[in-house]
Amino acid sequence: MDDRGSGRADGTRPSAVDRRTGRLLVLGQFVLIGLIVLLPSRQDWPVSEPVRRVASVVALAALALMVLAATSLGRGLTAQPLPNAHAELRTGGLYRWVRHPIYSGLLLFAVAEAVPSGSVFRAGAAALLLLLITAKARWEEGWLRERFEGYAEYAARTPRFVPWRRRR
Repeated sequence: MDDRGSGRADGTRPSAVDRRTGRLLVLGQFVLIGLIVLLPSRQDWPVSEPVRRVASVVALAALALMVLAATSLGRGLTAQPLPNAHAELRTGGLYRWVRHPIYSGLLLFAVAEAVPSGSVFRAGAAALLLLLITAKARWEEGWLRERFEGYAEYAARTPRFVPWRRRR
């Protein structure tokens, strides 16, 4: 295992390239979140006051979703898309509905920030975040499949981000 305890079930460690890839994915994620939050609002499309209010409620719900999902991971929580030594396969609670509830909350937050901003640039950053988070989740799932024996079955029955797209 490496210095953070990440490793595969067969005992192999993530390579330096794997760790660097994980850090770059996290860095890209934070850069895009920063752009979504910090870019100025514009008038690229009209935004009514009710839309702004709903978006504020959705943003708060998304933050709560992320906190609840992160809390349920306990010591297994890491920003890196590599499972640490404390990671356990979670299939209950929020993880019963989606494989990545933290990412789901993050994407919901991004949309709730971008839409009422009236900014095509914020919307573009949110779209890029969706692409990056999808790639990050797929990359992470490769590690989870190797680390946890039951992950492939769990992934086959549980959607990645959107709960109503439940698989049979």
